[in-house]
Amino acid sequence: MVAGVEPQLHHVEFRAMGCQMGAWVLTGDAVCARERLNLVGAWMTLVDTTLSRFNPLSELSRLNAQPALPVRVSPLLWDALTVALDAARATDGLYDPTVLDGLEAAGYDRDFAVVADSDVPAAAVPSPCYTWRDIQCDPLTRTVTLPLGLRLDLSGTAKGWAAARAADMLASLGPCLVDGGGDLAVRGALPGLDGWPIGVADPDHPDAILAQLTVQDCGVATSGVDYRRWRRGTVEQHHIIDPRTRRPAATDLRTATVVAPDATQADLYALLVVLLGRERGYTLLAAHPDLEGLLVDCEGQRWLTPGMAPYMA
Repeated sequence: MVAGVEPQLHHVEFRAMGCQMGAWVLTGDAVCARERLNLVGAWMTLVDTTLSRFNPLSELSRLNAQPALPVRVSPLLWDALTVALDAARATDGLYDPTVLDGLEAAGYDRDFAVVADSDVPAAAVPSPCYTWRDIQCDPLTRTVTLPLGLRLDLSGTAKGWAAARAADMLASLGPCLVDGGGDLAVRGALPGLDGWPIGVADPDHPDAILAQLTVQDCGVATSGVDYRRWRRGTVEQHHIIDPRTRRPAATDLRTATVVAPDATQADLYALLVVLLGRERGYTLLAAHPDLEGLLVDCEGQRWLTPGMAPYMA
């Protein structure tokens, strides 16, 4: 911060990973703010171009196209895959970064902006011969070997992880917030407030606010089946794949918003809660004292964990 200069809120907005994104930082150093915000935009774009499953030339697509071969990967892909596999281990596979076949079979085989309804039913999804546990990662050579028939999609953790890394780039300048397409990484608080004000969208009225949160030094993420939906045959499809069935999850929740110590964890648990449904998802959050949530079921009812109320005061 420049001595004697009143801090101002600086921001940048951009598009990456199929989402509208943005970053804000409060600082008196306008030059550094612009430099760091540009770095955030460049970082998110790099994550997108590296991890995109829709771009056949992305590093992730090239890895997916070379099964049974050790492939040396970039530090970015290595770190993103490590986060995903750690999440799979921590959840005993309830989060699974190898459900790409299920996504494609349901019809999500291209950018969502061009996914269209079809009268052709969703394709059947055979059970894979291997699982995420069979992926071989050699840290000495930074090589990854995917078993035959197993391909990666890291979207369940990548946006939250990327947002958290981006917030780290800004935090030394002052309070900051990075919105990675709905996965938020927050550092510090705005002057005169207990944190940053964040609106949670109403799944029934996307332009309306369901709840207003005030948060600091944490991550916030919303996952749901309210937006990314399309039809295959006579069946509605969505993008949250249950690794136990390799099909879109049968859930009684529309959305789940989770506040967690960091954006990576918030991203992961918002997904898990939707997968599990209201009762089991609520129980999962209640078992973790550092997690809170706001759930909206298919009837439009809201369910708050006890510790969520202070964020909404």
